[in-house]
Amino acid sequence: MTYECFTLEIADRIAHIRFNRPEKANSMIPAFWRELPEAVRDISDNARARVIVISSEGKHFTAGMDISVFMQGGLARGDNREIDAEAFRHKIAALQETFSALEDARMPVLAAVQGGAIGAGVDLVTACDCRYASADAFFCVQETAIGMTADVGAFPRLAKIIPEGWARQMAYAAERVPADKAKEIGLVNAVFDTPEALLDGVMEIAGRIAAHSPLAVAGCKAMFNYARDHSTASALDYVAVWNAGMLRAEDIREAYLARSEKRAPRFDDLKPVSRTP
Repeated sequence: MTYECFTLEIADRIAHIRFNRPEKANSMIPAFWRELPEAVRDISDNARARVIVISSEGKHFTAGMDISVFMQGGLARGDNREIDAEAFRHKIAALQETFSALEDARMPVLAAVQGGAIGAGVDLVTACDCRYASADAFFCVQETAIGMTADVGAFPRLAKIIPEGWARQMAYAAERVPADKAKEIGLVNAVFDTPEALLDGVMEIAGRIAAHSPLAVAGCKAMFNYARDHSTASALDYVAVWNAGMLRAEDIREAYLARSEKRAPRFDDLKPVSRTP
């Protein structure tokens, strides 16, 4: 399938989503908000890959939400202001689901950021499992600078990734956080010298993830997401229940056998799942 806002290539069990509107700084036009969750859910539901990598073409990762989304979204208020507001709330919820699809994917999602991750770009990368940057990258909660409060995911996620004081400063001041500072505060895992080195490095990490048991990796992601939002006691209970039901002896046996035979292990992929009854 072809997409208007990005290309999708699946090779070596890695799905690579690459934003391909560099002439528009990869701004998120209305089609983007439909296409991205559709692509991610297809990869996840049908187990088409073991890892998802998101990168971009051009100078910037993304300039964030395109103004056309606002024009279609009905920011204007008419005589029925309260009724308009109620409808607009549902539009925001639909936009939020675009990035929640990344968090809900069964496999890890890695973001490779070059240039700016601006506005909704921060919301996007905070929904990913891991973030990496080139030396020229920067991150900016731009919404404050244009008179609005970011509403598609930054606030519930950013302060769980970086110190709350830095999350607040980023939001209140709409300041650009460069790649080196982003690494210092834990927003990104690593900084690479060039965009080319960035993509090579992230693909190498993705390859290492893809080499492991997809079931074990999916379990890790489920546990991290659950533990983030629940007490330690609840998270311990959940991982015990998970392993009681889904610990796979065949994968453990294959991991040890492959190591002893000095070869790459061979694991079964996850099975497709259906969203319909």
